[in-house]
Amino acid sequence: MIARRAALGLLALPAVAQAQSRPIRLIIPFTAGGSNDIVGRILAEGMSARLGQPIVIENRGGAGGILGNDIVAKAAPDGLTILLAGSGSFVISSLVHPRVPYDVANGFAPIGLLGAAPNVIAVHPSVPARNLTELGAYARGKNPPLTFGTPGAGTTAHALGAMIALTLGFELDAIHYRGTAPALTDVVAGRVQMITNAAAPFLPFLSAGTLRAIAIAGRQRASILPELSTSFEQGFPQIDSATWYGLVAPAGTPAEATARLHAAMNATLADPAVRSRLIENGVELETSPTPADFGRFLTAERERWAVIVQQANLRAE
Repeated sequence: MIARRAALGLLALPAVAQAQSRPIRLIIPFTAGGSNDIVGRILAEGMSARLGQPIVIENRGGAGGILGNDIVAKAAPDGLTILLAGSGSFVISSLVHPRVPYDVANGFAPIGLLGAAPNVIAVHPSVPARNLTELGAYARGKNPPLTFGTPGAGTTAHALGAMIALTLGFELDAIHYRGTAPALTDVVAGRVQMITNAAAPFLPFLSAGTLRAIAIAGRQRASILPELSTSFEQGFPQIDSATWYGLVAPAGTPAEATARLHAAMNATLADPAVRSRLIENGVELETSPTPADFGRFLTAERERWAVIVQQANLRAE
């Protein structure tokens, strides 16, 4: 048996070497223009240069990330298909959707953690609220309820919206889109009243006054919006959520392939120019020393969000 496994391992080495000469698909499980898309494209550009391989972006939005995740879960485990995983699209979606077509705990091979972006809570300027206290006062008893745009059911934004409504004591009418960009379009146009997301896609609209930020959902202020106070500072520590990003591959991807991708990812994130671009887009960098460390992080995140989803009674419609 040992000899057979060794022989299989030797057979796998040429396959891995051959794969290194072919393009890599990076599946981003949201439409173009949102924070996941921005982060994924910055990372892909740097990793491609270090790997000596093209990395082709595929935006596969839908079902809060589940459609894109499923493509990767069912892809050949050859190191040529990888997923930009996120707190909502990868972890929360599997907790709120009753029938996810893959095993999120065992269907993927971890590659590495990139970092996290603090989430901004924002409203259309027609909403007369400049902080969370005023938002609660305005929204409580409102009929019909305050409308809330999300990039999909089961995303971090969806869970954060439920957390905000539960904490402030009002009803929220969640409207799900296929990504941040279409949700943001409707909020800026005044068709939807509230949105939460990492800061980067919001910046031009905040500057133009067509969107108003009222809080960072967490403990620490965001370097990209240093003047915006946090939910903790405003007296609501229960509202605490950031959007993290990382890479995974299909389960069964050879360890040498995930190690190679992990090394290219961390080398990219160590580049001052790349770091600067990500920080400008609101990402606070935090890498994982090994793929196994990222795997342990993912397990802890599933356990943490399972409690929150249960408390908020969060379910996909």
